[in-house]
Amino acid sequence: QVQLVESGGGLVQAGASLRVSCSASGRAFTYYSVGWFRQSPGKEREFVASISRIGVSKRYADSVKGRFSISRDNAKNTAYLQMISLKPEDTAVYYCAAKEDPYYRNTYDSASAYDSWGPGTQVTVSS
Repeated sequence: QVQLVESGGGLVQAGASLRVSCSASGRAFTYYSVGWFRQSPGKEREFVASISRIGVSKRYADSVKGRFSISRDNAKNTAYLQMISLKPEDTAVYYCAAKEDPYYRNTYDSASAYDSWGPGTQVTVSS
């Protein structure tokens, strides 16, 4: 199984950019599809973006399309979520998740599809 740790969160002003990272250890990262989710107080965890094993397929939530970009570097065992034009409503704990996947093109937007989760990183956007 793979172990995940997020980093790069912080406090930024509305309109700013931020990149959060997800570092993986354990089994080879290239075997896993990766997703980013977020959760704010009082709300359910929601899908943000996902990327297939070698990055050929990507999927985004409507709320972040055009502002967020997911990518991965399998040689560095790391996935990224680049966020621009941040809004206060983007404030949440951001989690990365991994799913061991026999298919290299698939992406997944359901939290239940994922096997491993990181502890999360806080992103706070002030108005």
